[in-house]
Amino acid sequence: MQKDSLCILYDSFTDLLAYPTSSIWEQAETCLAQLRESHPEAASALERFSLGLGQRTLEQMEELYTTTFDMQPVCYPYIGYHLFGESYKRGAFMAQLNEAYHAFGYSAGQDLPDHLPVTLRFLGLDSTNRQGEFCQALLNEGLVPALAKMLQTFDKQSTNPYFGLLTALHTVLVPTLEKEVDHA
Repeated sequence: MQKDSLCILYDSFTDLLAYPTSSIWEQAETCLAQLRESHPEAASALERFSLGLGQRTLEQMEELYTTTFDMQPVCYPYIGYHLFGESYKRGAFMAQLNEAYHAFGYSAGQDLPDHLPVTLRFLGLDSTNRQGEFCQALLNEGLVPALAKMLQTFDKQSTNPYFGLLTALHTVLVPTLEKEVDHA
């Protein structure tokens, strides 16, 4: 497998989108350093996330994560939900994801296959596979439109740190798609 800087960045975003642990502050600093170097336009959005982290304890971040993504969430972190709602099309989409994951030797584990961190981790597995037709469709027609809808669930002036994190991710993905399409 071939990991490029974008794969490593996807892994960093995956870590930050997981349930918070005591290493979240270090993970945020690592991701921020990567963004400052490779995607400075996204770094300011991630700085909002880091600032929010600095103002909260781990317990407060756990609670915020739960209210943002889990229990009666502000923002559902499921790509298929944002694309298809709770319809049979979402089920078909998840089945297709599971097939693709299996073909690459990847597993969603105990999460649903359309969970945002699961999908990011998959896209970060291998830069060569990310250039393939399935992964490009997943990015172009799945992840980017779903992420745009996720961002719409927040008020533009939101003080929720996860708004900054999702904004940074969206900022990274859109120019990435443009660059990868140019090279195709």
